[in-house]
Amino acid sequence: MVAIVRRMRKLRALLDIRLGPGAAVLPPEVTRIHMDFAVDIHDGHYGPRKFWRNCLPRLKYHNPAVPMTVNRTTNQTGPALMTVHLTSPKAAATIKPEISSTTDKQTSTGPVPESKAGPPAERTEVINMKHRHDSEILEQLLRLTKAKVVRPTAEEQREIQEMEEQNAKSERDATMMAKVNAKKKREEEILEQARGEVEAIQE
Repeated sequence: MVAIVRRMRKLRALLDIRLGPGAAVLPPEVTRIHMDFAVDIHDGHYGPRKFWRNCLPRLKYHNPAVPMTVNRTTNQTGPALMTVHLTSPKAAATIKPEISSTTDKQTSTGPVPESKAGPPAERTEVINMKHRHDSEILEQLLRLTKAKVVRPTAEEQREIQEMEEQNAKSERDATMMAKVNAKKKREEEILEQARGEVEAIQE
């Protein structure tokens, strides 16, 4: 049982980074993504922070060669912007960028060399993230870059179903155990009460 639980935890962690919001393959024309937003979540910076925490890791996992940088400022009233650097399809086809050093062990199975210059950006597009939900930010990014959303494979769908079934079984087991414990506790309380009554009679 313990081995099954451990396997489910590892599977859940792997599927969580491979699938979900932000799991998309960017076209080669995208050379860099940079985010600027405040450290605190107030004044419209909650959406950008949520995107950074929930979506950006998956986006990086599927695009390890694209540098993705984040600048969190103390200017709470300042803007929250995402800058997307793009090059032409011709330039992107002639230059193969190295894996960015912003990649870590969770986002690439290969070695992580120092950052190398990719195709020079010919233009930039800016997404205003302030006062927007993370889903809105992601939708605009996908629409702007024409990125391909990663869908679960048949094997991954099977794994997801297996994980959901295991979660349901765990919940049923937990509910059953709670009932057993509650019944046992009640029986102990009744027994303790009976012992007290017997002692009172003997006195």
